Amino acid sequence: MSTTRSPAEAYAQAKRDRQHPHLADFRGAYPFGLDPFQEEACRHVEDGHGVLVAAPTGAGKTVVGEFAVHLALARGQKAFYTTPIKALSNQKFHDLVERHGAENVGLLTGDNSINGEAPIVVMTTEVLRNMLYAGSRTLVGLAFVVMDEVHYLADRFRGAVWEEVIINLPESVSVIALSATVSNAEEFGDWLTEVRGSNVTVMEERRPVPLHQHVLVGRRMFPLFEDDGMTVNKALERVAREDWQLSRIPRDRRPGKGGKRPHAKRFHTPSRPDLVAKLDSEGLLPAIVFIFSRAGCDAAVRQCADARLTLTTPEEREEIRGYVDAAVSELSDDDLHVLGYHDFAESLVRGVAAHHAGVLPTFKECVEKLFSRGLVKVVFATETLALGINMPARSVVLEKLTKWNGETHADVTPGEYTQLTGRAGRRGIDVEGHGVVLFQPGLDPRQVAGLASTRTYPLKSSFKPSYNMAVNLVHQVGRSSARELLEQSFAQFQADRSVVGLARQIHQAEEALEGYAEAATCHLGDFMEYQSIRREISDLEAQGARRRKAQVREQVVDSLLALKVGDVIDVPAGKFSGLAVVLDPASQADRDGPRPLVLTESRHARRLGTIDFPVPAEPLLRMRVPRQFNARNAQARRDLANTLRLQAEKADYQRTRQRPRPARDGHDDPQIAELRRRMKDHPCHQCPDRESHARWAERHLKLDRDTSNQRRRIEQRTNTVAREFDRVCEVLETLGYLDGDTVTDEGQRLQRLYSESDLLISECLRQGLWNGLGPAELAAVLSGLTFSSRANEDTPAPRFPSESLREVAVDMDRLAGELAMVEREHRLRFLRPPDFGFAHTAYRWASGAELDEVLYEADVAPGDFVRAIKQLIDLTAQVADAAGSGDLRRTAREAVSLMRHGVVDTA
Repeated sequence: MSTTRSPAEAYAQAKRDRQHPHLADFRGAYPFGLDPFQEEACRHVEDGHGVLVAAPTGAGKTVVGEFAVHLALARGQKAFYTTPIKALSNQKFHDLVERHGAENVGLLTGDNSINGEAPIVVMTTEVLRNMLYAGSRTLVGLAFVVMDEVHYLADRFRGAVWEEVIINLPESVSVIALSATVSNAEEFGDWLTEVRGSNVTVMEERRPVPLHQHVLVGRRMFPLFEDDGMTVNKALERVAREDWQLSRIPRDRRPGKGGKRPHAKRFHTPSRPDLVAKLDSEGLLPAIVFIFSRAGCDAAVRQCADARLTLTTPEEREEIRGYVDAAVSELSDDDLHVLGYHDFAESLVRGVAAHHAGVLPTFKECVEKLFSRGLVKVVFATETLALGINMPARSVVLEKLTKWNGETHADVTPGEYTQLTGRAGRRGIDVEGHGVVLFQPGLDPRQVAGLASTRTYPLKSSFKPSYNMAVNLVHQVGRSSARELLEQSFAQFQADRSVVGLARQIHQAEEALEGYAEAATCHLGDFMEYQSIRREISDLEAQGARRRKAQVREQVVDSLLALKVGDVIDVPAGKFSGLAVVLDPASQADRDGPRPLVLTESRHARRLGTIDFPVPAEPLLRMRVPRQFNARNAQARRDLANTLRLQAEKADYQRTRQRPRPARDGHDDPQIAELRRRMKDHPCHQCPDRESHARWAERHLKLDRDTSNQRRRIEQRTNTVAREFDRVCEVLETLGYLDGDTVTDEGQRLQRLYSESDLLISECLRQGLWNGLGPAELAAVLSGLTFSSRANEDTPAPRFPSESLREVAVDMDRLAGELAMVEREHRLRFLRPPDFGFAHTAYRWASGAELDEVLYEADVAPGDFVRAIKQLIDLTAQVADAAGSGDLRRTAREAVSLMRHGVVDTA
């Protein structure tokens, strides 16, 4: 990009270049001119400042990170380039190798370790965190850390890692933080300045490629906005209104014209092949179509294949086939057959592909590379594709504006909408990008306009201390200094700032309280005193009701924990009320209370909770459950449900629904009786305006109570992170991991465990639960600490290859329950109970089973399988490191070696 400058502009640019010679060199080697925000940020980096760059997707903020890399090489220093996910790290590694040469660039992701002592190293953020705690020598000479996609610190599972790195990096290191557009970038920048020293925030609101928004109704594409870019398209609103009105009229009564034409039809959502054809005819390919379902993505590819849709030229097809064949050359023909390679390749050759977490990583990488090269024209994807992978498109389509979040179908947020549609428009290729929403029954164009107009979302910290973090910080700087360090977190920074608003609310409330007190004044006596008695009676009655409810719940919990496999119960309430047989008992470690797995007489396998039992569960009779019963098998469920009904009839069981006993009203409580007597004896009880005074007095009491709560919130928000750190340290002292400022031998082992289940792993090692296990057996039980069943699955009872291994799993469950009790005593809730749903699969894979056998038995997608095994390998390597010298370390290392074969080793 070249522009003609006036002599004055040329002179000013030459002066800036003399002041920033490295930027001048960098700019000269770059293929296109830098935008003003990129120039500004790079100048600050060369001047020695840390920089936060907040800009829309595709604006080119990574250029600033690449300049930091250039600067480090030019000065003979080191730079680390961190990313949130391994796929991004791999992508950035290849980009930097191409630019700076293989000898200058390394990669550390856990899976890969390439040239780790190079001056430029690309890594995941967790790797850098672990380096900081271990005091790695690789940190010597480090001058810059680029934190790409730094808005990930809002992630509730992994976000704390970003704050740990920012807080713990040496002051001499400049942090270049690259973020999507967030509404509180200045606040985040202020925190960086407070924690890191000199830091500059550079914001860019403008997209380099303008984005146009559309709604596709049938075969017609409507602009979302009028020409002013602000007003919702009136024609689109009219269409939506007509469709809504038609939806309220029975089909056979919808109007026609002159009685000769068929009845009016509602607008339809185009089929996926029709959608692709429409995008092609409008010149909107390549496109990403977001479908918030893996099955939906796969179905879309099949539908396009069935429609014989071909979007590529013969030359492109030949190039695609050559690339894909080379990419999978290390996989055996048998594995390729199991993985559905031929169908995948055939769709890819036609220019169509799916991209989601269930796709094999090797296949996903093929899709990403070929799409970026313009060879694949349409990708049907879940929202995981929006997580930073460099795959811009000419257009982005959202099939729906709702998605399953693991618990319910929720509306897409403005932030998610911005992140998804932000991929539309390829810089240097497209003059404009296009976001398209498919019309659905009930769609409101104003809702879409609201999503499209709200381009920013707030960045909120998810930081909290962990056990591993605590022992590492205490080991490095001592408990007192560690506490002060954690007070510097972004979480505490945000909490402290919110106190200002609460203080303002308290001041306003105090003024209102004076008015309420005046209105409640009674000539007969102190009405506030009288109202306090009335409130105390009400509170005590409510407490009594809650206490009785808690007692019933405690009885219910005990009854559910007492259930055994084969117990037949009558479920008194809920969607699955009726007879049920217990398949898997409840565990004390369940966070949300005991949840036994049962089969109902209507053939549903479900985990029930206390909400389904207003009264305790009582076994009515017992029946035999087949040892190899599989709750996922419909025929097995049908047979067992029939047996359940026959057993009940044979026992002549008559169903009598149990109902909760009516709660007592509290009249026999002596304390309440005494308060009622005092209330009647109070002079204000005889006041003719008593109820009028009472309304004002109640408002006063309620507002006074709310204000007191706000004062407590102010107190609680002061040093919240440090207080939680204190509770973590108390747990560690109770268990012998800390002794004041000293990390014990057990604590030193915990320092090497970076898992969500860090404390449970350490306790299992301490108690020797895994001693004597073989490599495959160890892999099976460790999978319980990495695997998590999907929320919408009907989770069957876990399978174990042997009874002895089941006993180890039971011991791990018991230990998790004991640790959960210790946590509750210290008002913490970090650990989750083990989930052994992947144990049999892990055992089979580590035992050398073929891929087709493992995938068939586990009923798991290839991408999920590879990801689960890689997570298990990572944890097993940590266990080997923490176990110390001995048989367990050798077993863990052998387990790692055994799991690294076939598709896992090549992915």
